[in-house]
Amino acid sequence: MKKNRFLFSILIADIFIVSISFFLLVWVKPASLRYYLPNYIDLFLPFLAFWILVSFIFKKYHSIKNEPGILTRRKILFVNIFITSVVLSLIIIFDYVKLSRLIWLGTIISSTILETIMLVIIDWYRESVIVDQDHIKKLPKSARAKRARKKHRHAHREVAYNEFAHENISKTFGDKVFDHINSYINIDSTGTLVLSTSSHENIDLQPWDEFDGIINLERINNIRYLNKFFESSNRKLDNGGLFIVWVETKDERKRRLLGKYPKGFNYIYYSFDFVFKRFFPKFSLTKRTYFLLTRGNNRVISRAEALGRLYSCGFEIINETEIDNRLFVVAKKIGDPVFDMNPTYGPLISLRRIGKEGKLFRVYKMRTMHPYSEYLQDYVYKLNSLQEGGKFKDDFRVTTLGKFARKVWLDELPMIWNFIKGNMKIVGVRPLSRHYFSLYSKELQELRTKVKPGLIPPFYVDNPVTLEDIMESEKKYLNAYIKKPIRTDIKYFWLAFYNIVFKKARSN
Repeated sequence: MKKNRFLFSILIADIFIVSISFFLLVWVKPASLRYYLPNYIDLFLPFLAFWILVSFIFKKYHSIKNEPGILTRRKILFVNIFITSVVLSLIIIFDYVKLSRLIWLGTIISSTILETIMLVIIDWYRESVIVDQDHIKKLPKSARAKRARKKHRHAHREVAYNEFAHENISKTFGDKVFDHINSYINIDSTGTLVLSTSSHENIDLQPWDEFDGIINLERINNIRYLNKFFESSNRKLDNGGLFIVWVETKDERKRRLLGKYPKGFNYIYYSFDFVFKRFFPKFSLTKRTYFLLTRGNNRVISRAEALGRLYSCGFEIINETEIDNRLFVVAKKIGDPVFDMNPTYGPLISLRRIGKEGKLFRVYKMRTMHPYSEYLQDYVYKLNSLQEGGKFKDDFRVTTLGKFARKVWLDELPMIWNFIKGNMKIVGVRPLSRHYFSLYSKELQELRTKVKPGLIPPFYVDNPVTLEDIMESEKKYLNAYIKKPIRTDIKYFWLAFYNIVFKKARSN
């Protein structure tokens, strides 16, 4: 009953805020009482109804009661941006040229500011007045665990809320998830750390440095500095120790959102979500805005990125299982993190490849794979092996747009910069990653490092099928090039040009 009264109070306050904002904007317009108020009052009531409807659909009022202030402020901003886009679209579509954009946009902006002020007042009231035992019980589990550790640190070794682990896991995820986790790690063991946190500091502050297993029940989509979190977990684990996390992948997120809202509206919502959550973090101009608004909470993470980040932080994937639209990952510590200070995340990437004399250099390409995919080559090879043409079979790392870019060679256009820099030539063998290079015979490895790699590989001349065919094709080219470099490259260039243009030769 108290919850309903609170939501009703918030609703009334919001109606008051929107109404005051509207009449204030009408009042400041010239000739407002004679023209604007009579013509706009009929449109204001549907606008107010739409405002309330969208706020309820996106659970804005519920978030004011249940979520921390920063999350609610982001929710308010998102909802009001959505309302703005719909209102402007309607004005443009129905050609309401006589409608004042200043009044409608001003009403939304003013309401957003007043709602934020209202939220600040509510947060202040909560922090200064409602501090009782019931509030303490509702603290995040990691905070309760921290208090418990301080209380019992000198009495006996205690792991973060392990005594509540079975109850919390079963209640939150179900017995199926509990049984799955417990089949890999003994949850009741004193060598197991069980917690639910999005902060790597809660890992670093653990008083013991050697755990057999760590289980984090907070989805990794809500962890702002994800690699730091994985690195901290790596430091706290023994070699061979297990690390269990879960993620809502981009495909699982799509299924959830499309099933959450009514048909038609769900695709509108998903389109906005796709642009904001998938595109904004990828570009430098919008990345800062995205993280400023979201703080990294509820971010979209692909399966490839989640697994790749774990590999980059010194883990090996033991198992990945989807339960109730959640992907649970079991990883084993096999070494130290790589601490890559320049991870490839944007649309243009640079990858470490082996060049002449075995030296590593950066190859520039357009992104066709999800971020951190380069760390998964060995995992994908063991999972799916190779298909015809020497590429990985059923490679889940490749994006939908990436498949198209590969077919028309858009992804290889930035490699022209490597040619200008002088670490690649026009015709030559492909520049390979360390893992792919390790699949080659020792003889071919030595032969490859004698010459620069090239933009146009001999693949398009011989059209090899298996890895052995590719190795034989490259060996034939390299032996010919070492004897007669200019003649060989001219010959291979025109043969490749003919096969690509007239025979439609393509690399998968």
